[in-house]
Formats: sequence, C-alpha cells, structure tokens
Amino acid sequence: MTENTGVGQGGAPGTRGRTTVADVVVEKIAGMAARDVPGVHALGSGFARSMGSMRERMPGTDSGRSVTRGVSVEVGELQAAIDLEIVVDYGVSITDVAGAVRESVISAVERMADREVVEVNLMVSDVQLPDEEDEGAGRQRIQ
Repeated sequence: MTENTGVGQGGAPGTRGRTTVADVVVEKIAGMAARDVPGVHALGSGFARSMGSMRERMPGTDSGRSVTRGVSVEVGELQAAIDLEIVVDYGVSITDVAGAVRESVISAVERMADREVVEVNLMVSDVQLPDEEDEGAGRQRIQ
C-alpha cells in the first residue's frame, strides 16, 4: 500500500508532507507569552517555584528557569487547550491580567504553532506582595 504524500502531484513544495508540533513546544510558547504580560509575577505554585529554584542552583543542571513550570497543554492536530497556574503582583486587577494572559497566549500559540486555541484556563495560586521575597530566593544555605 502506498501513501499519497503530495510528491509529484504538482502541489507547492511547502504543502508536501506533514508537520507535527510536540506538546512541549506549545507549553514553551504559552509559558513565554504568559510571562510577558504585565502583572504576572511567575508561573507555577509556590512549591513548584521553590523546588525549581533549588534545582537551578544545583551544579550540572539547567541554569535557566523552567519555561514550562505551571503550564499544561493538550495538543491535537488542529487545536490546543492550555492550563496555566500563575502568581500575580499585588495591586493588579486579576480579571484584567487574566484577560491579557489569554490574549497573549492565544495569539502566540495560534501564530507560532498554527493550532486553534479552544481554551486557556487560569488558576491564580498566589499574590506576590511588595515586601515578599520569592520563595527560595535569597535563602541559599549552601555556597
């Protein structure tokens, strides 16, 4: 049995073949787009952030913060659904931040991954107060 891939059929070269986008790609796009929104302090729960902070300080591990922390996606061939857990800055309107996060994430995923985003669910897990340090930051026990 042969599969018709469009080769030799006169189709444009850019339409021949299949492109698959991995879930982690959409997670990274969504995570970066959400972090860029003013009023979003961080992604992930306090526990996940503190564990990530400890992991980042360990020798031999990735020194950059995890872009996908607090991001969960389901990606199909044409659509994607995204769940985000965020921490907002104190004093911002959570409703306004949530709307801006949805717009940013939907725009980025649809533009970059060519998947229709059917929903972006947000859970605000914390509020960063002005006088609080990030969990795990500045409390390094071992040097």
